[in-house]
Amino acid sequence: MSEKKEKIVVALGGNALQSRDSAPTAEAQLEVVRRTAEQIAEISRRGYELAVVHGNGPQVGRILLAGETARDVVPPMPFDVCGAMSQGYIGYHIQQALRYALSVRGRSVPVVSLTTQVVVDRRDPAFQNPTKPIGPFYTEEEARRLEQEKGYAMREDAGRGWRRVVPSPLPRKIVEIGSIRLLWDHAIVVTCGGGGVPVAENPDGTLEGVAAVIDKDFAAGLLAEEVDADALLILTEVEKVAIRFGQPDQQDLDHMSLADAARYVEEGQFGAGSMLPKVEAAMRFARNHPGRRAIITSLDKCLDALDGKTGTTVTFA
Repeated sequence: MSEKKEKIVVALGGNALQSRDSAPTAEAQLEVVRRTAEQIAEISRRGYELAVVHGNGPQVGRILLAGETARDVVPPMPFDVCGAMSQGYIGYHIQQALRYALSVRGRSVPVVSLTTQVVVDRRDPAFQNPTKPIGPFYTEEEARRLEQEKGYAMREDAGRGWRRVVPSPLPRKIVEIGSIRLLWDHAIVVTCGGGGVPVAENPDGTLEGVAAVIDKDFAAGLLAEEVDADALLILTEVEKVAIRFGQPDQQDLDHMSLADAARYVEEGQFGAGSMLPKVEAAMRFARNHPGRRAIITSLDKCLDALDGKTGTTVTFA
């Protein structure tokens, strides 16, 4: 009998799709995605079964900005449609790059990107408190002007500049989960892109897009639960989660139990627009799946983290 393969859901952070040192173009994004695909292909080569979830904050922000800039020529697309558009072109780039990275490793594994809807609750308090950063970074002066001119909610983002923020409700249900399960044994599925297109359920059973961005880490955690994954791998810009981040006494963490993580969250150790959703998504997965692990680490350290050599592992105890 063949050994059961470990199932992993990989959540790609923004740095896996776009470099701050390159132009915000589709061509530059594809170059970054090609490097990212090398790491994902290595995970597959080691025998893991996986699905890929990606963010879309900068991309959906640019799509919205383009629509608003050209509104006198072409009517702007609704927010949910912009999210679906970002799923399409990011998924296309991942498909293209990952297919090649797998082929040079002798792996003929299909890669499929699936436009995915994720149900949210219209009563979610997030709609009254926008927190999810999208689009480019601005100076404080530019941010204040956008607040006045366009009515955007703008917030400072972890010392990196100011960004527009939108509601980020919790994901409740993945509409296409049945299709994802059917595809799992036959392909690497790129799904829940940008956290999924947020939709609300109407009383008559129809789905309606809403103006929000679901955090991709929460969506990845929900997906990991729904496919009964062994691990949730959240990839970001740093090798390990830290407390007192950026201070002289910063402490990098190898492991967090649920109790540890809850204490650090209560202390406000993690930025709301950056590390906090990653930690909370990891906590939720570990809480609902005792004995399984969530790992937070950087893209270039993901293989070592899967081997337990680095990264921050979150477990039930």
